[in-house]
Amino acid sequence: MANTYLTRTIPVGETGSKQKATFSVWLKRSNLNGGSGNQNIFSNYESGTSYTLFRFDANDKLDIENYKSSSTVLRCVTNRQFRDVNGWYHIVFKIDTTQATNTNRWKLYINGVEETPLGTATYPSQNLNLTINEEGHIQNLGAMNGGTHFNGLMSHAHWTDGYAYDASSFGSTDSTTGEWKISTSPSVTYGTNGFFLLKDDNAVTDRSGQSNNFTLGGGTLTQTEDCPSNNFAVFNNLIPQTGATFANGNTFVYRSSAGNVKRIGCTIGATSGKYYAEFQLGTNQWGGICLTNGGDIERTTLGNNGYMGEYAADKSVGIRQDGIVYSSGANVSSAQWNQGSLGTTDKLCLALDMDNKKLFLGKNGTWSSSSNPASNTGGITLTGDSYTFCGATDNADCKINTGNGYFGTDAISSEGSNASGIGKFEYDVPTGFTALSTKGLNE
Repeated sequence: MANTYLTRTIPVGETGSKQKATFSVWLKRSNLNGGSGNQNIFSNYESGTSYTLFRFDANDKLDIENYKSSSTVLRCVTNRQFRDVNGWYHIVFKIDTTQATNTNRWKLYINGVEETPLGTATYPSQNLNLTINEEGHIQNLGAMNGGTHFNGLMSHAHWTDGYAYDASSFGSTDSTTGEWKISTSPSVTYGTNGFFLLKDDNAVTDRSGQSNNFTLGGGTLTQTEDCPSNNFAVFNNLIPQTGATFANGNTFVYRSSAGNVKRIGCTIGATSGKYYAEFQLGTNQWGGICLTNGGDIERTTLGNNGYMGEYAADKSVGIRQDGIVYSSGANVSSAQWNQGSLGTTDKLCLALDMDNKKLFLGKNGTWSSSSNPASNTGGITLTGDSYTFCGATDNADCKINTGNGYFGTDAISSEGSNASGIGKFEYDVPTGFTALSTKGLNE
């Protein structure tokens, strides 16, 4: 979401419950706070002295607060940090101040499990009216009063007014995998000011039946294929690379010049199966795309001319913007690439075949040097056991589409065919290949 948020002002005459509510949301973080600032997930704002706020704090802990008349009457701060940018979290917070036992007046659940221990736990007095659901209050999803935005993806955001629900109302445990999975149409009652937003799309329309529609308060709201039931590979910003800036759900990375090229690997790799991805390079000094062996994802190249794939030991493959291709220490350009340099509007197509240990290169939908991934014709032989897609940058930017349907903020212009039905790509996905995602890995 970055600088994007949704907003709604509760109309006059529509005051709801001030004692019972539930907030449920699925989210995937992109950038972490790193000791500075907050990222606000949801807020119910009356004024600077009265509000309810859900946020990740400067230490990446989940911090929930009800601030009433300049006093904190409810506070929940987790003991643990939430620093996973690779997967989705399901957060449920249940409020019921009518409960006789103070520890039952709110409950926090993460991925279906009640969160304990807590770093801070302040419980409201019994039957206290909180700062929620009041006429004239501003509800923001992805911000607090229009500022300090959440950076990442959100899906299936619920608010129930007057009803307190456990996590099991919004998700369930898969009997086969043991994984916590989403309930896409939960049977809950929303009440006067309840809402259900971001159900499988980027619409601001309320799906709760209460017609509590939101509007776009700022930024650009885009729809991504990445969702709680199908997690896609994106650039992994937990791998430390000096000068790297990530954006757009980590489908974009820019790295300021630091004197050598560094790899920015993806969050998902593979040891078997067949996977397709598309890349686009921006204006750059040193930019390229890499398929890197799992054990060498953090390797830094040496000297001014060093590049990924140029060293035999790391078993990687790299193509840079001038069209030079290296594989496991050998320059294989003459045999594997006949399509010239990569311009800023070109799309590089990569087909990774881990069943036959090969990589195929293409440009703008045409496979290079008479290769054909569908028939296993040509291609570059791989000698490693596990691989992931990478960008390689030095004063350069790189965009990846592993099936989300975007190159950074630019949507694909015309969707190619994809027999697997997983992900959206600019060009046709070769027969037998699919997206590098959790569903794709299970194909």
